[in-house]
Amino acid sequence: MVTLRADKISNNIRERIKQYKREVKIANIGTVFQGGDSIARIHELDEVMAGELVEFEEGTIGIALNLESNNVGVVLMGGNLMIQEGSSVKVTGRIAQIPMSEAYWVVLQMLAKPIDGRGEISASESQLIESPAPGRGQQELIIGDRQTGKTAVATDTILHQQGQNIICVYVAVGQKASSVALVVTIFWERGAIEYTIVIAETVDCPATL
Repeated sequence: MVTLRADKISNNIRERIKQYKREVKIANIGTVFQGGDSIARIHELDEVMAGELVEFEEGTIGIALNLESNNVGVVLMGGNLMIQEGSSVKVTGRIAQIPMSEAYWVVLQMLAKPIDGRGEISASESQLIESPAPGRGQQELIIGDRQTGKTAVATDTILHQQGQNIICVYVAVGQKASSVALVVTIFWERGAIEYTIVIAETVDCPATL
């Protein structure tokens, strides 16, 4: 027969209590009541900031832009096929921002995520998307019909900046993936990728991106 000692049981209970850790996490969660055309409207998403990143339950990220008294308008940074009425949304506490690094000689998409297969970028700082330009530079608008040499003008300009201590940013929005890949190949072959950042959102990407 096993004899139970009250003092031993009491000591065991005290030890268990000491080891018990409780964490309270308060999540601000809303519900989708309307969605379509890369826009979603959310009910009950209180205390959300303008420009704050929100996350839908299936993983899509959005930016809260239109704050009204009874709902929040969110621009989706991805496909919205899986977002349905009743889906839950939570705030992240972070304003839309991108990581900053001196290793940005890669091909990125609009949210600064590498898409060239060379792995993630190590960055210790971030910068808000909506912020003043960090330095001076030049912009040029090239207008023309298809196959008139607009891309050739842009790539030739970048290729001629080698050794000039200049950083070039080539932005390809709404182009075919094959066209972007061709430009990147030229930059690699001519050594221009060492001072060039390529930002690409191809024709099959969501319109908001």
